[in-house]
Amino acid sequence: MAYIHIPNVAIRGISACVPKNVVKNESLGEIFPEEELKKVIDSVGIIERRIVDKDICASDLCFHAAEKLFNDLDIDRDSIDVLIFMSQTSDFRIPATAPILQHRLGLSKNSICFDVSLACSGYVYALTTAFTYLNLPNINRVLLLDGETFSKIVNPKDKTNALLYGDAGTATLLEKQDGEGFKAVLHTDGEGWNAVGVTGGGCRNPFKEESLVEKQREDGSIGNELEVHMDGVEVFNFTLRVVPKSIKELLEKTETNISDYGSIVFHQANKFMIEFFAKKMKYDMANVPISLDKFGNTSSATIPLTIVSELKNRSSINKKVLMCGFGAGLSWATASIDLSDTFISDLIEV
Repeated sequence: MAYIHIPNVAIRGISACVPKNVVKNESLGEIFPEEELKKVIDSVGIIERRIVDKDICASDLCFHAAEKLFNDLDIDRDSIDVLIFMSQTSDFRIPATAPILQHRLGLSKNSICFDVSLACSGYVYALTTAFTYLNLPNINRVLLLDGETFSKIVNPKDKTNALLYGDAGTATLLEKQDGEGFKAVLHTDGEGWNAVGVTGGGCRNPFKEESLVEKQREDGSIGNELEVHMDGVEVFNFTLRVVPKSIKELLEKTETNISDYGSIVFHQANKFMIEFFAKKMKYDMANVPISLDKFGNTSSATIPLTIVSELKNRSSINKKVLMCGFGAGLSWATASIDLSDTFISDLIEV
């Protein structure tokens, strides 16, 4: 376990952008029998998802989220010292997307810009990276853009994944600020690397004509090598095993109790799992925000999207939050931070 404590840092603001296009999961009757579809929707909890048009990328959603945050907070763009783009659905293989966003947003050419690629634990990992930069003497502001457009890499006939994934882009502005700061525990288990992934098109398995051939996989799912696959049973069991333990580890390291936190924001993968975690931790589900019913699983973007869509209008005095992400890698991370001084923008659509 890697325990990280970064004092004297804070999240200044968070914004999120989703596509206007709404897809109801009840419309997937072509690949699910009616009774089975209803059971799956009830169990997973995803009623509808937001899906981008074919010419919109994750970077576009993040761009609009960043513009919203800059305007809401009246941010001087030259004050951004570091830009991090967290995504598995970047614009291109080369170049990285962060420099493109630096140019589009009109940030200084002196800014540090780079991409991070990780799955559903990615937001917590990227926050850790971003906050680490703020420990440096000449770094005062970091902009973290986290967005995914998994709809572009999911086969619409794949019963395992077709009703899960939605698209979203988010922006998180981090600054130096006196206080306890950010605390996190991070984990990795690469033995399970093949549980979730897109195995074609990289240097290990380069693109070839066969990469586009649609096949039925051993678990019954459908897709080609350029579309995401998931061993649902393995991921489900892994998640139930590691997430409660990860939360307990953070509580022990920070010498806090679960009741000290006003909310727990989980990665939005599955309603049953989130309810299981809350019950396991003996934590009130009323303080566990759910956004997956409206947006689906937006991979690494689910945590900031949930904060914007669900926590903005909550009147709770206790703004101390636990965040927990988990997914492909296999990778998982839990963090704590106080959002008392954090501005949350209104959710926008494009």
